[in-house]
Amino acid sequence: MRPWMCVFCANEFPPGEAPPATCPICDDDRQWLPVSGPSWTRLDETADNALTVQELEPGLTALSVQPPVGIGQRALLVGTTEGNILWEPPGFIGPSLVDWLDAHGGVAALAASHPHLVGASVSLSHRFGRVPVFYNDSDRRWVTRPDPVVRLWSDSTEVLGGVRLVQCGGHFPGSAVLHLPDAADGRGALLTGDTIKGVMQPGMVTFMRSYPNMIPLSPRLVRQIVERVGELRFDRLYDAFGVVVEDDAREVVETSAERYIGWATDAITDPDDPHVPA
Repeated sequence: MRPWMCVFCANEFPPGEAPPATCPICDDDRQWLPVSGPSWTRLDETADNALTVQELEPGLTALSVQPPVGIGQRALLVGTTEGNILWEPPGFIGPSLVDWLDAHGGVAALAASHPHLVGASVSLSHRFGRVPVFYNDSDRRWVTRPDPVVRLWSDSTEVLGGVRLVQCGGHFPGSAVLHLPDAADGRGALLTGDTIKGVMQPGMVTFMRSYPNMIPLSPRLVRQIVERVGELRFDRLYDAFGVVVEDDAREVVETSAERYIGWATDAITDPDDPHVPA
């Protein structure tokens, strides 16, 4: 029997005769459900969504399925000397994705920045030899398909080949970044998912509890995120939806955090605001 998949977030749930009563991932203030309620489908190994492949830099490839599923994040395949890491896979296990992965070294580990973007990690793990699925321990109550392949971690852990997960908190308590020390021509890069998110304006990023519902984070949590990534060497940043900060990413994160905290605390005000406190 095939696993169930939430139509709205594309996280997978255990097989069963009937779908779950609701999707806890979507029935939460960080995500959303329509007034009609949850909707389910079976995870389909024969789905024919097309795969788009883009090499971002040596050892880092973006994988997107069209039409997208769920939240629509793009997966990133990280090549290391010890095997490939699949970061934030879609809720999709059709042949276009699986056959391409087979032809390019398979998958040795899977991970995501937070529970929204876990996708079909367990099914993909089973397909590639039951490799580990890294899931932060602070977010364990959000695991939608418990399985022995799920490997809980906290604070920081090496995945493969010197590539590390670092817990930053914020969007979720376990929200994380993946640190690629050799990327960006040796200057280092971060894969940030929604922990640190790109925006429309180049040279800026942001931090939120909920992006669809526009719920901000507290200044304390933004400072926490900046402090954690400040321990890492990086000059480039890739988020979950295609925004890339090519250079000076550390400075961009720091200045964006200062701007965010300034507006949140009234340390920055609009020069035309007649109601600014003295």
